[in-house]
Amino acid sequence: MKTVLGFGEWLWDMLPSGKQMGGAPGNFAFHASQCGLKSYVVSAIGCDPLGEELLATAKKHGLQMLVARVEQPTGTVSVRLNADGVPQYQIHEDVAWDHIPITPELTQLAHQADAICFGSLAQRSTTSRQTLKHVLQLLKPEAMKVFDVNLRQQFYTPEIILSSLRYTTVLKFNDEELPIVAQMLGFSDKTPEGFFHQLQDAFGIRSLILTCGTHGSHIFSDRQHSFLPTPTVHVADTVGAGDAFTATYCAAILKGHPLREAHQLAVNLSAYVCTQSGAMPPWPQSLASKLRVENLRCS
Repeated sequence: MKTVLGFGEWLWDMLPSGKQMGGAPGNFAFHASQCGLKSYVVSAIGCDPLGEELLATAKKHGLQMLVARVEQPTGTVSVRLNADGVPQYQIHEDVAWDHIPITPELTQLAHQADAICFGSLAQRSTTSRQTLKHVLQLLKPEAMKVFDVNLRQQFYTPEIILSSLRYTTVLKFNDEELPIVAQMLGFSDKTPEGFFHQLQDAFGIRSLILTCGTHGSHIFSDRQHSFLPTPTVHVADTVGAGDAFTATYCAAILKGHPLREAHQLAVNLSAYVCTQSGAMPPWPQSLASKLRVENLRCS
């Protein structure tokens, strides 16, 4: 069984509908596990009631965790939804996931991992940034290194983006982030295909995932390009939909699906998550029968 890691912020999303376990690494790990991968959340939480509650909730979701307990408080994010159901975040600083430590257990897990998904947000602090670099350097050469840019507020810099791209094999971002990243890198061609080729030339990026909300999504990989429209659904909120997309796509690729098929699976799961409240809704049988490991063709 393939092993994947979701590294970074693990926290409570304080949604209008109530408190929900959140953070991209946890969302990624949850959906990867539903696809049949051995997935871990790698993060840190506080020695406080919110931390205890986060652990208990994670166990109910079947999440495997490599989570340190530190003196800083468990992370929280205040979330409000705009008229289109799109989340607006207030991310609190100097919290537990800013202080993810290097541990012997993490070092051992890094050697075993077949894939990791990480973003820019968890790199806002020196401690977690150094820990991530340590993990990336220990991964097997063939491991999938997924950089989900996930720009949030002021918590990113050109240096963080550049450093991350040097380790990246799969880059994922949305259409609002493309021009920002292109400007940071000094790329002249801001079309999706042109941007991908520039990334290949500069960093050796193997695949590019570009989500465009209701306007569809693109995946570029070597000489392949897949575009799929976004299904029309009744949106409850979009929290975690991008993470579900990334996890499902990566799981399918690791299990030997062709790019187009992996893309379609990712689109279907992401659309379903949009119809539910929160990032980790229970999967309906109709999707589970298509996306769980027994229905993924092993390579």
